[in-house]
Amino acid sequence: MDEKSEIFDIVNDSDKVIGSASRSEVHNRGLKHRSVHLLIFNKQGSVLLQKRSIEKDTFPGTWDSSVSGHVDSGETYDEAVIRESWEELGVKFDEVPEKIFKVDSCKETDNEFSWIFRHFSEGPFSPNLDEISEIKWFTMQSLDDSNLEDSAVFSPAFSLIWSKLMNNPEGDSNTQI
Repeated sequence: MDEKSEIFDIVNDSDKVIGSASRSEVHNRGLKHRSVHLLIFNKQGSVLLQKRSIEKDTFPGTWDSSVSGHVDSGETYDEAVIRESWEELGVKFDEVPEKIFKVDSCKETDNEFSWIFRHFSEGPFSPNLDEISEIKWFTMQSLDDSNLEDSAVFSPAFSLIWSKLMNNPEGDSNTQI
């Protein structure tokens, strides 16, 4: 589905659906909605990040989670992470990857409630070049040495997610952060 025709559920402060609107209306009006992020780690403990296409409407050209996408209207978080993983990286899941924590809607997430998932894989990956300009493995040390707060380099949502993960590395699927 093309970005211009996407429809998202609008949610309230408790992440309950209260309506739906087009992607552009949701973003232009700053309405609360939903997204998913998947962090893929390899055997060495590095994390795969995607560089968002320069054509993206939010944070173009920045490094982001391995998979980062919206939950479509009527879709669950679990369904969205499976769909987005296939659409963005060509990763096919038969079951939902590990759910590690939830981030509440905030400025850094662009008013998105976001479930964060984790998966371990060496690839191969087939990045969708309409959405992703590059993928690259980052060591934890290289991320620790980076200025994650630089929104010209890293998406604010990824920076927030990474800091939450580093403060709670085991994750807790019952925890909202």
